[in-house]
Amino acid sequence: MIYIADNISNYLIYLFIIHFGFRLKPRKNKLFIGASVLTMLTAGGYNAYFDINSPIVYLIWSVLSICLFFEDRLRHLFILSAALMYFTGIIDTFSVMLIQVVLIGGGVSGTDITWWMEPAYLLSFLVYFLVYLRLFKKNEVYLCDIKFKYKFALLIQGSIFQMFYNFVFVFFEENHTMYGLDAYAVFFISIVGALYSIFLTLSFAIKNILSDRQNRELQSFMYMQKQQFDYQLQQSESMRRFKHDLVNHMGILRELANQKKIEEVKEYIDTIWDIQDEFNLKIHTGDSLLDVIVNYYFYLAEKENIDFTVTGRLARRTGLEMFDLTTLMGNILQNAMEAAVQTAIPKIRVELIEHRKEIFIVVSNSVGKKMNTPKGFPVTSKADTANHGYGLKNIVAVVHKYHGEYYMESIVENGEAMFQMGIAIPKDGILKNSIPED
Repeated sequence: MIYIADNISNYLIYLFIIHFGFRLKPRKNKLFIGASVLTMLTAGGYNAYFDINSPIVYLIWSVLSICLFFEDRLRHLFILSAALMYFTGIIDTFSVMLIQVVLIGGGVSGTDITWWMEPAYLLSFLVYFLVYLRLFKKNEVYLCDIKFKYKFALLIQGSIFQMFYNFVFVFFEENHTMYGLDAYAVFFISIVGALYSIFLTLSFAIKNILSDRQNRELQSFMYMQKQQFDYQLQQSESMRRFKHDLVNHMGILRELANQKKIEEVKEYIDTIWDIQDEFNLKIHTGDSLLDVIVNYYFYLAEKENIDFTVTGRLARRTGLEMFDLTTLMGNILQNAMEAAVQTAIPKIRVELIEHRKEIFIVVSNSVGKKMNTPKGFPVTSKADTANHGYGLKNIVAVVHKYHGEYYMESIVENGEAMFQMGIAIPKDGILKNSIPED
């Protein structure tokens, strides 16, 4: 029976690590999942019947059960299962040693470890669960995001520790009567230190990922700022050229007036008026920085034949820092543009509403089909999912910074699918984050 229990314990640990660490999903076909469970139980029954724990059987059922359970490339699943078997074996060894050191150090005679395996598996699972909560989930980083060099380092690091502790533990086990509790305390602390070193390696890997994310966010911000600056520079250059030719325009108008060609004068004035109108900001929100952002995307929308409308106006500046406002509205409008341009009737609508205590910004855009957004964020549709999908997280980070709220929903408006994102930012939250002037 112990062999079946061992298989079940290992199986559940594999499923936990792969699903929550590597973000792989179970197969939709329940027959495959059933075959996966049956493979694991059959191997346990085989070991129990012949009273053996064959490494070959362990290897076969582990790889096969994982490949049957999860949806992914078979080559990736095979490598993943092999690496997991090796690494979890190392952690299980540490767990067994911890339990044995406590028991032997406490004066328990005998070293038969058959019944100690299940507590060891539980201790191993607690290590994985702690890593998940304290490192991965907290930082929204997962094993699938970590670079290969860190994963390989964990395997090498664990191997070195395991070889060392196997040698030392055998020596302690055969000569434990020669040593006092202080020796076992040192051995216990050293094993805990080995586990801590694994945590430390993962922490370095996560910091590397977070640093890369921050760099990408900064690059994205700088890109948006550059695009907006280039747009403003283009408008400014066009205005200078127009002013440079203004004297010539006035001369032509004077000559036409002298010749009493009134209709030609009116027509020429209309032409000049239309040219001048191109230099003015089409949209005025009440916030000069927001004007630049919104007018830039209005300019892009016109080039893509997207119906871009803005309703409402703010009484004064939002008060958000430039970086935050660019991150917030730049990402919202960029996402809206990317979705709307793929639809038959592309449209984007921005609504600005200011109350006494809050500022509301609602952006709606056409989408190809109605999306399900009851929880969290819509999944990025871009192929490079490792480097995309952070726009929405950055939006939410800004909203939370100012103690605001947000909602996302997919609606049907006049028979057309629309995606809507609403932001509510309290003015008190803006004041709390404002930088005091010197």
